[in-house]
Amino acid sequence: MEEIVLGIGITALAGAFATVAGAAEDTESDIGSQGDPNSQVQLAPQMGYIHRIFNKAISGEPPAYGAWCAIGAGVAWALMQINYNPALAIILGSVIAVFVQGIYCTSGYLGRIASLAKFQQPVYIDIIKSLLSVTMAHAFVAIFCTVAMCYLMASALHHPFALPLLGLVWGIALGAAGSATGNPFYGKERQYQNQKYGAGVPISASGNIVRYAEAGQRSSLDNGWFTTKFAGPASGICFGLIVFLELWRTVLFEKMMNGWGAIIMGVVLILVFTFIDRWVEVWGRKTYGPYTTEEASS
Repeated sequence: MEEIVLGIGITALAGAFATVAGAAEDTESDIGSQGDPNSQVQLAPQMGYIHRIFNKAISGEPPAYGAWCAIGAGVAWALMQINYNPALAIILGSVIAVFVQGIYCTSGYLGRIASLAKFQQPVYIDIIKSLLSVTMAHAFVAIFCTVAMCYLMASALHHPFALPLLGLVWGIALGAAGSATGNPFYGKERQYQNQKYGAGVPISASGNIVRYAEAGQRSSLDNGWFTTKFAGPASGICFGLIVFLELWRTVLFEKMMNGWGAIIMGVVLILVFTFIDRWVEVWGRKTYGPYTTEEASS
């Protein structure tokens, strides 16, 4: 019983770390325009729409955060092997991973914008100065929380995977959760808020992102301010639930039926969430229906 109580406590703590990591990851990726909507940001200058968005994506969010969390976890693991304090090792590992992230952000932005020189898209040095530190700060929070969560799994729950491998796996999951949950807020509700709700993006509007804010040109800080209120918390809840339910089913049901209990419970959870998703989709379509053009009032 004591082992189960300890496991549930570790599960709750890991879920809390994951929630913070998910919110920080999505905010960082939205400020840096590292997600599906970035294709339109990259296309905008080619269509004649010059912008001040921090276009620093070097890959999709899952492989990027898989690499950064693996670096952070790997360095932390190496330091702990030479008797560093675990908390200090995780902090130092996260700092080194963030420096790698900052290098990729700088080279990614300069490289992408340099490739658009023929379309008169300038490189804004003030964007690098003002936004690089912001993305690195959010990335540090995301990496630190993820590595700390992985350390709890390895040390307290005796996970068979080594800490660097856990960092890689959960880093990929972190990026996938933020990409799937937070990107619609950044793309549909921010970059294309000038389009009618539900109308989609016609070919004629390709690259025609919103480039002006309440005062002057819109920057990525404006996008981060918006998505922090909606996309960040939603991504945090998504990743937090993934981690919590994964560990919860393992802690409670792993010893049932020689491990098959945890597998069966995982399948049950997938079916339950599939049913809920389908019910919400059908309810939404029946309630709001397809997009229709507003009729002019007579």
